[in-house]
Amino acid sequence: MTHTKLSASIAIAATAASPVLAQDQAAEAVGAGIGLVIGLTIAIVVGAVVGWLASLIVKGSGSGLFSDILIGIGGSIVASFLFPALGLTFGGNVIAAILSPLLGAVILLLVIKLIRR
Repeated sequence: MTHTKLSASIAIAATAASPVLAQDQAAEAVGAGIGLVIGLTIAIVVGAVVGWLASLIVKGSGSGLFSDILIGIGGSIVASFLFPALGLTFGGNVIAAILSPLLGAVILLLVIKLIRR
């Protein structure tokens, strides 16, 4: 390798492995991790509320915290697949963000109730 090619290779390697680049990547990784934790926390809290409301509608009482969370999250999943397939939209406001998973959770509870019979 000639001296200029070696110098160019060293300069490229030095810039690619700079501490600033490493800090940016670390900051992105930490930000992604924090975003994941916040997203999971929101999903659990909203799932608990939606599951509890659906349990009140179908059975008249809650099913317990863990069951309510699972029912709420499951209802959100059911709603995200079922309603677009049927062509139903609820808009993009906060009420629609609760109503759609709530209806999905109610449907899920009714299906579970039918299967248990």
